[in-house]
Amino acid sequence: MSEILKIGLPSKGRLKDETFKLFQKNNLKIKETDRNYLSSIKNFKPNEVVLSHAREIIERLSDNSIDVGVSGYDLLQESLPGIKKNISIAKKLSFGSADLVIAVPNAWIDVQTMADLEEISFNFKGKTTGKLRVATKYPNLTNEFLLAKGLTQYKIVNSLGSTEIYPFTNQSEIITDITSTGSTLKANNLKVLKDGIILSSVACLLVSKKSLKNNNKSKIIHKLLNQIKKLWDINPITPKIIIREKNTLNQNLMSTLKGDFVKFSHGIK
Repeated sequence: MSEILKIGLPSKGRLKDETFKLFQKNNLKIKETDRNYLSSIKNFKPNEVVLSHAREIIERLSDNSIDVGVSGYDLLQESLPGIKKNISIAKKLSFGSADLVIAVPNAWIDVQTMADLEEISFNFKGKTTGKLRVATKYPNLTNEFLLAKGLTQYKIVNSLGSTEIYPFTNQSEIITDITSTGSTLKANNLKVLKDGIILSSVACLLVSKKSLKNNNKSKIIHKLLNQIKKLWDINPITPKIIIREKNTLNQNLMSTLKGDFVKFSHGIK
């Protein structure tokens, strides 16, 4: 029985639109279907396309429910180490560019840098809120960044909705949020600190490391990657968090790529 390649693609928004365009440009035709979240590529080996939230794709790659997927670098880095270690970046793509940033109200005219923010954070100690509140959907990356900048007098408020409104509904003082143009922040009277970029993100083509250990699956993955020829001409956007490469996994697969694809990054930190 043939191995079925399971491919996770974004289910909505610009990330979905750009991903579908990428596949179509490379003659990978995704079937129209009445089932909103299940499809397949018409002209490829046995496969199943699962349309999911971009965060869900990271989880499913890690537990090997899917073999290949497209999601954001920001979401991969926000994941816990136990999840990240199971996923390889096959390629950084030319779309989905955005920055995860620290944003404060425009009214805070004396706060322009992280040093300024660290200084005023002590003013919130003892107030009813206890500490400077930071609303975010990225608690792990936010904590790592703030602590690295010497900020200790704060607490995370997990955002479940439109993070940009939190400072003006008394749910937080400041936020961290992902932004591509900054227009939503500006519309809500927020400004990005001069040194407040936590991470620069981009869409990535990702592979489950467990799938690469399966010889049959790895051959099918290799064929899919080589069919997406447009990727070869894309200049990847280098994120501000560096991916370190530890051990080379599945040397046979990587050698067959003959330099057309960047090496899979293993041991992602």
